[in-house]
Amino acid sequence: MSTTINQHANGLIHETSPYLLQHAHNPVDWYPWGAEAFEKARRESKPIFLSIGYSACHWCHVMERESFEKPDIAAYLNKHFVSIKVDREERPDVDEIYMTAVQMMAGSGGWPLSVFLTPDLKPFYGGTYFPPEDRWGAPGFPTILRAVVDAREKRPGEIAKVVESLHGALKAERGQKKGTETAEIPGREMIDKAIDGLSRMFDDTCGGFGKAPKFPQPSAISLLLRHHERTKNENSLEMAESALDHMARGGMYDHLGGGFHRYSVDAQWLVPHFEKMLYDNAQLASVYLEAWRLTGNKEYARTAGETLDYVLRDMTSPESAFTSAQDADSEGEEGKYYVWSRDEIRRILGDEDAAIIEKAYGVTAQGNFEGRNILFLPQPLSAMTEDLKMNLEALRARLAAMKSKLLAVRQQRIPPLRDKKVLTDWNALMISALCEGARSLNEPRYAAAAQKAGRFLLDKLRRGDGRLFHVYGQGRAKVDAFLTDYAYTIAALIGLYETDFDPSWIEAADSLAQLMRKDFEDARGGGFYMTAEGQSDLIVRPKRWYDGSTPSGNAVAALALLRLADLNGDDEYRAAAERTLRAGAGQLRAVPAGHLALALTADTYGAPRRQIAIVGRREDRETQALIDAVRRRFLPNTVVAFRDPFAPEKKNGLLRLLEDRVAIDGRATAYVCEDFACKLPVHTPEALAAQLAGPQ
Repeated sequence: MSTTINQHANGLIHETSPYLLQHAHNPVDWYPWGAEAFEKARRESKPIFLSIGYSACHWCHVMERESFEKPDIAAYLNKHFVSIKVDREERPDVDEIYMTAVQMMAGSGGWPLSVFLTPDLKPFYGGTYFPPEDRWGAPGFPTILRAVVDAREKRPGEIAKVVESLHGALKAERGQKKGTETAEIPGREMIDKAIDGLSRMFDDTCGGFGKAPKFPQPSAISLLLRHHERTKNENSLEMAESALDHMARGGMYDHLGGGFHRYSVDAQWLVPHFEKMLYDNAQLASVYLEAWRLTGNKEYARTAGETLDYVLRDMTSPESAFTSAQDADSEGEEGKYYVWSRDEIRRILGDEDAAIIEKAYGVTAQGNFEGRNILFLPQPLSAMTEDLKMNLEALRARLAAMKSKLLAVRQQRIPPLRDKKVLTDWNALMISALCEGARSLNEPRYAAAAQKAGRFLLDKLRRGDGRLFHVYGQGRAKVDAFLTDYAYTIAALIGLYETDFDPSWIEAADSLAQLMRKDFEDARGGGFYMTAEGQSDLIVRPKRWYDGSTPSGNAVAALALLRLADLNGDDEYRAAAERTLRAGAGQLRAVPAGHLALALTADTYGAPRRQIAIVGRREDRETQALIDAVRRRFLPNTVVAFRDPFAPEKKNGLLRLLEDRVAIDGRATAYVCEDFACKLPVHTPEALAAQLAGPQ
């Protein structure tokens, strides 16, 4: 991030993205992605230098300091290139296309993403971070710039061949991802194959999957929990619990403020990459809540609650939406905000309390991370009670008081910058997590926050024709929404309905589902494109099946349509979900570990899907007892509808699950159906629990 005081302003000065505004005073003559830059490149016959990043990206800040703030490098760029800066979180479609291109050229990708394009937006060379001079046996950024200019002037034919070949490969890649509507829907054998793949990747020592750097994989953990619930396979549960336990004890979890950092740079989950992303915390809170409902382990409930509380405290906008990220850097140093010396801790807590913190959280005189200390739990707190001569609850209470003191001191430090833009899809993920928290933990604060954010999305990020925008910042919404915006929001609206049973959420979900099908669905090949029909500033129209840091839009769209169909009986939604699963079957079979959200949706499709209707006076204890009996269980393939027949009638026309459901003899009544074959209605939570027992 720039710290230079510079009155020069480039073409980013009127943008709303915090990331783009960070570069608005660079000497580079940056343009935002759009017609003005494209026309300039065509008019002056200059190549485009496209730089893609995001505000919490550490190496993006490094490349800015080393190159984009340097007058000589900026002058060369301004003379020979049209430079475009893109926030990947605002334009994931642009990032998707050019990241794929760089991966084809270089074999890997990342951010900052640095790509050279022809004036008609076709890539011909690219990479990620380039240093400011030749080093490590690789060319520096100035050398690369000169080489690109030289090649354009002296070997245009070579570039033309690269452009043609790469553009053909991008179109073929898009075609490959179309899939085929005639394929068989993946069955349980494909879910088992995905589980086998996770078993082979599993780290028996440290938990999680793969080697360093180690990322949280909430979709993998969720799939393992569902597999155990269905099959009672203990290995699946052990893998899920090990990953959850190690992440929550490691330095990737913020033991003072709650919430998770982006990933661990080591295999032991000790040293995090310190940025905090909204989407990580939403997904991880959700999966810890799933594990809490399945296992009853209070540590999972505690971790989820602290994560949700962190978001409400530190990532909520004045308008009750959720901001995107917190930076990894503070005062120009990654992680400075979060680390401690032992002497600092002793000054704050005194020797006696500090000794307990040091033992519990791995603090040493020399530091456990580059001379400083990250707080982490080398072992569970329960293993320390004997040495410390305290029972677990007393130890936990004493540590909580100490951590509160440390947090208060930490909050006086210069905090990492916060990316305040509001993204529709990431907000929807957090709304879903808060709804799960409200139901699982019986916490009204989470329900209220989810409702406020849901209304914000529908009020501020919806156009007059009902379609969505993708991003909101500085009081205005912009960028037409992507598939994930629709899919995640539909899922969130269903979650809101199942939290407060207001049928207006289902009306909004149904409206967005119809628009999603109209604008994004591939009627011939099955599935959904990433972008709406008719977008003109892309060289290909991407269709994405694999998971990135968030679940595949196709997977979530299909799952949301299945859940809507279970609530409203719409066979067209169910058929669209089936076509999507068929179209993605080849991708799932080829690389199960890369398509775990699709595996989750296939698992839901293949399982008996349960529909529960509860009818009764909302305020009656008997009614609430029936609702609670559902909410405290792990029921992954279930939808729930509720109606109070004694309250003023609200529109329930889209909830066919409630048709002909009555409060028998005036008492609260629950109706449990599996695939629309119904059991006898019941009145007590014990009888309802008996009907819900057993795997789906």
